[in-house]
Amino acid sequence: MLGSFDFDVIWRSLPYLFYEGMTFTLTLTALAGGGGLVFGTLIALMRLSGNWLIGRIAAGYVDFMRTLPLVLVIFWFYFLVPYLGQWLTGASRPIHVGAFASSLITFIMFEAAYFSEIMRAGIQSISKGQPAAAQALGLTYRQTMRYVVLPQAFRNMLPVLLTQVIVLFQDTSLVYVLSIPDFLGAASKVAQRDGRLVEMYLFAALVYFVISCVASFGVRRLQTRIAIVR
Repeated sequence: MLGSFDFDVIWRSLPYLFYEGMTFTLTLTALAGGGGLVFGTLIALMRLSGNWLIGRIAAGYVDFMRTLPLVLVIFWFYFLVPYLGQWLTGASRPIHVGAFASSLITFIMFEAAYFSEIMRAGIQSISKGQPAAAQALGLTYRQTMRYVVLPQAFRNMLPVLLTQVIVLFQDTSLVYVLSIPDFLGAASKVAQRDGRLVEMYLFAALVYFVISCVASFGVRRLQTRIAIVR
């Protein structure tokens, strides 16, 4: 079976696959992961604020996002938001939203729901005596969260956060539905151009598998080191 494989098409396409495709995939993963963590932390703080209305709004957002397929959210944002922007602004035509901006905002919104639950668990894992001691020393609520609670919560949940980033890295392949040349999209273009679907899709699967396995191994090592320090 392997005798009919054209390995040369993979070799010829490596610069395009990694320079164009993988660069886009890693960029989207990094930006969406960072943005999702920031907004997810804010949502977690909203849920723990003690204000019933704010807490319910944050909880509703998390529940809503976690019940939707990601690919559906991508389609919604890409196709419906331009018309929603036209309606809100009174423009004569739909507001242009580029494919990259659409996918980035979608991933940030979607991942924020998952990061918020991770950070909420991390915040709740901190002993209640520490915030009380910080407030006894004269720190405000914001200072207590910034200097005492959040650094420890982030450190405690770092392995879980990185695991979610690995999942995000895999999920970025869904931007293929918007014809964006991420790694999978680049592999698909080469496969259709040269008529070598089996070789290219197997190679793409192998690359995702290797990167995810190496990253997961690093997360496990980090988790072990954190446990030893504790």
